Amino acid sequence: MPIPTRRVPLSVLDLAPRSQGMTPQQALQESTRLAQEVDRLGYHRYWMAEHHGSETFMSSATALLLGHMAHHTDRIRLGAGGVMLPNHSPLMVAEYYGTLATLHGDRFDLGLGRAPGTDPMTAAALARSSGQLQDFASEVAALRDYLGDTPSLPHGRGVVRALPGEGTHVPLWMLGSSTGGAQVAAALGLPFSFASHFAPDQIREALLVYRDRFRADAQTAQVDRPTVMAGVNVLVAPTQEEADHLFTTAQLMAIRIRSGQPGPLDPPVESLADAVPEQLLALAGAHQAVRAVGPPELVAERLEEFAAEHELDELILTTYAYDPELRRRSFRLLAQAWGMTAGG
Repeated sequence: MPIPTRRVPLSVLDLAPRSQGMTPQQALQESTRLAQEVDRLGYHRYWMAEHHGSETFMSSATALLLGHMAHHTDRIRLGAGGVMLPNHSPLMVAEYYGTLATLHGDRFDLGLGRAPGTDPMTAAALARSSGQLQDFASEVAALRDYLGDTPSLPHGRGVVRALPGEGTHVPLWMLGSSTGGAQVAAALGLPFSFASHFAPDQIREALLVYRDRFRADAQTAQVDRPTVMAGVNVLVAPTQEEADHLFTTAQLMAIRIRSGQPGPLDPPVESLADAVPEQLLALAGAHQAVRAVGPPELVAERLEEFAAEHELDELILTTYAYDPELRRRSFRLLAQAWGMTAGG
């Protein structure tokens, strides 16, 4: 199959998943191996998402993990996909990511989300703010100012500064799973990453809102035109049968999360219908409707079609496998089918 002259860049979203029988330390070691592998293969970005109080995901301290990944990779862009900004002070986020940029240079992206990334009780323990659109937009603008060249946030009789952070201009992305995030991204002139890998229903409406309302002249603008990345669930294996079998781990994960029974990743099962009650089967399909599962060339074709259908600038992929080596193999097989050049 001839390789097209241009395919959109592929990136990786990792939540540091933990399989049954695996310690948190082992889960983080496996995520480090994944970051090294996709760095070597030529993927564009490796992002980690903030989650708290989860038995499934070990990515609560995102900035710490990304600093660790920077020490173990060479060229891939690293970023938060994302920092749940209402959980944090914009000043602290600017200091954390400004410090990373000061230590490691222009390799970091800062994706910003409004969701809590946890249950309500844990969100309250994080001293989370409202997350309302107007409050959130103000916090994003403050963060942008902290990372800019000139301190401009008065506080009492002085000016608050993020040091390190000031002048690093860490690129900001807006994350979203609905039209709310699209509105903020458009009003602030930010690139937009849509979470179609777990919230596929509003992608068309959200992208229409974002593109129609995009303001390149906003003071906070980071790009001069609407720029969109979207998430896809991916599992690549040599055969369709093996890919479908391995993907049952991701389906069981979705069912666990949506039914309020989260836990470490389950091993794959021969029959999903035999493993879970019938009334729960629909949860996996709805949660993971945007997916590409199968042999390498078929997955590459589906990704191309999805990118073309929504006029995307980039795809960000999430893959869950009970065996971490099979997760890495999935990214290796896809990189070859996509025509990547190892090492970028």
